[in-house]
Amino acid sequence: MTGENRNLFQNRYQTAQTPVSSRLPGFYELPIGQRREIVMGMGRLDRGHTHQLGDFGTLSAELVDVFIENGVGTFAMPLGIATNFLINGQDVLVPMAVEESSVVAAASHGAKLARAGGGFQTSSTAPVGTGQVQVFLRESCDYESILSAERQNLITYANEGHHRLLARGGGAQNISWRYIEALKSLVLYVDIDTRDAMGANMINTMCERLGKRMQELLPCEVGLRILTNLCDKRIARAHCKVPKEALSNREFNGAEVVERIEQAYLFAAHDVYRATTHNKGVMNGIDPVVIATGNDWRAVEAGAHAYSCRTGVYQPMTRWWKNSDGDLEGDIELPMALGTVGGVTTLHPTSQAALKILGSPNAQGLAEIVVAVGLAQNLSALRALASEGIQRGHMSLHESNLRLAQQKGAQRH
Repeated sequence: MTGENRNLFQNRYQTAQTPVSSRLPGFYELPIGQRREIVMGMGRLDRGHTHQLGDFGTLSAELVDVFIENGVGTFAMPLGIATNFLINGQDVLVPMAVEESSVVAAASHGAKLARAGGGFQTSSTAPVGTGQVQVFLRESCDYESILSAERQNLITYANEGHHRLLARGGGAQNISWRYIEALKSLVLYVDIDTRDAMGANMINTMCERLGKRMQELLPCEVGLRILTNLCDKRIARAHCKVPKEALSNREFNGAEVVERIEQAYLFAAHDVYRATTHNKGVMNGIDPVVIATGNDWRAVEAGAHAYSCRTGVYQPMTRWWKNSDGDLEGDIELPMALGTVGGVTTLHPTSQAALKILGSPNAQGLAEIVVAVGLAQNLSALRALASEGIQRGHMSLHESNLRLAQQKGAQRH
């Protein structure tokens, strides 16, 4: 960006009018203070909350003690903003907490490519998580008839004490079961709509209560009572279309890049080694948003990878194809157990700021944003792999890391 263009860009955002588009060319070249000003304006953050972004992730000693045991301090991670996202016709700035140099740039670039075709269209199912209650029968009994007759009573029992959740349309929805012959164990599956909470504690509490009830209904011992992170009833989806013209570069024309991206996807679909790295790239986009919003990225990772194996063969998390017009289309479908209330999400000041920047979505809205970012990240990586190679852009961004490491190494010696 030339000095003249940079001044025009800066002057644009020094006006009283807050930008309404996530399309912010040259955003990365602005001083960090000015970038914060723009984000605060679009995220409608109060002036008194500047420290939520300005303290670079520092937490009070009180919060450290609440979050973990044996706390001695905090570990700061860079918080960046991915731009260009257009999701269901709405502009969105996406906070990403990540230490890898190329991730935010790649997400922004993928969003820019998708924007040329109208951005991302997303959808999701109700936020239903599942818990498991493991039962070991001491003697033979007609558990099918007993549980079928008691199903609704068990659902009602699980919901006792959760009046506020029920009032919001949540709570236990269904109970099913299966017998695992190899373990000689009966397993109950409890489906619970957790509304805007991730819901782990809620699900675990209901499972423990149901475990006690099972001992009254069946001659049994109770084993594990806990949620599963394979929340396959809590699905988020995103789709995008990229005009072939938007994909042209110095090495290949757009039509060639479309075909090469399709071939790169098919490579992942037929080779587990490639699928693993393909999916790591998807999670490069998903994890930083999950972390920035105070959610459990480990649970999301576990569920996403398990869902990729649901056919019995590990598959890519995204799908890409050339449509009848020769343009590129892609989609993603993943389980996404996220919350916008409760736990770290509510207590961590930076997570609260991140949610405001995202437009204060509910749990389903957040899940849809997250999978759109995963799709954008994957698009950007495949475009690079299918044309100039991944290292050109990645290493150019990584050079500053290397220079700083060399400087620090020289200082130590």
